[in-house]
Amino acid sequence: MTEEGRRSGAAVAAVVSAELFAEFFSPEDAARLDRASRSLSEDRGADRDETRRPPSASPESAPGCLRVDRIADIPDPGAVRVLVTSWGVGPLDEDVLARFPRLELVAHTGATVKPFATDALFDRGVIVTQAGAGMARSVGEVSLAFTLALLHRIPALHEGVRTGGWYDPAAGTQHEIAEAPIAVIGASRTGRAYLEMIRALGARPLLVDPTVDAAEADALGAELLPLDAALQRARIVAVHAPTLPETHHLIGARELALMPDGAGLVNTARSWLVDERALQAEVSSGRLSAAIDVFDEEPLAAASPWRTLPNVLLTPHRAAGTREGRLRQGRIVADEIDAFASGRELGHAVTRAHLATMG
Repeated sequence: MTEEGRRSGAAVAAVVSAELFAEFFSPEDAARLDRASRSLSEDRGADRDETRRPPSASPESAPGCLRVDRIADIPDPGAVRVLVTSWGVGPLDEDVLARFPRLELVAHTGATVKPFATDALFDRGVIVTQAGAGMARSVGEVSLAFTLALLHRIPALHEGVRTGGWYDPAAGTQHEIAEAPIAVIGASRTGRAYLEMIRALGARPLLVDPTVDAAEADALGAELLPLDAALQRARIVAVHAPTLPETHHLIGARELALMPDGAGLVNTARSWLVDERALQAEVSSGRLSAAIDVFDEEPLAAASPWRTLPNVLLTPHRAAGTREGRLRQGRIVADEIDAFASGRELGHAVTRAHLATMG
């Protein structure tokens, strides 16, 4: 990999911090990005006389993948055919794209491409792909861990011992996951990974998703229900829906009130989906418990009410942060770039139409 500013003319440029690049790309996958950059530089030279290298030049002399911290740091944007992105990249609008006349593929190391995928990008025919599938297992496992913790009352029991006490029946009734009715809100990639895990442990999944019919829900091993009916029956509610205008505060005060006393809510998706103040009120009363990885304000303020509640489990938006998951994301990106370079169909491409249902 070529580091920022050391060489221009790279056909593959990664706008990814050095720290994240090391998390995403194994040495083997980083080498694949280098080979793809050289291969795509060769193709470009063969098609355009003005960029052809001298006959004495070998393929190895073409620049490998260039890593930069900011898109503005790319020294030769006119050479870039593939742009690898990560979190924090701004919109790829007309002004930005004007600097990248040969751009053909944007490969995102994360899931949602909404922050940067503009109409201008699709109008130019640039292919967009992403690595969200690599995150599903990690986030699903954290959702499962949260589910087990709430069923077994671990946050309340832990807090009692940590603060000098012992067992207090006020912690609530402990439950196993076997036969537990668990509402899964959204059959997303992560929702499906979570569904598979809880089914394997004997839970009774209740699926809420307007894009899924009864036959598909049955194939997933879940009972398809309207939101209200699922909330009324669920011992745990796990949120995995996309971030859309119609899903803002999908779970609000009215919906939380439908949940049975002693139920728990798991959110590893987006805080957008749950009315945080309404959930805090229910948790403060002791009626519900919660396990949360995503918040309206991140990092949490020192005085956040979440920090003082005994029957919650909190993590700092790291559900997708496993070493294995990060490497899976990088491998997907490398696979997609290899497919593009060899003229094969991509496995994770995102169309303009997909944006309407993407979180």
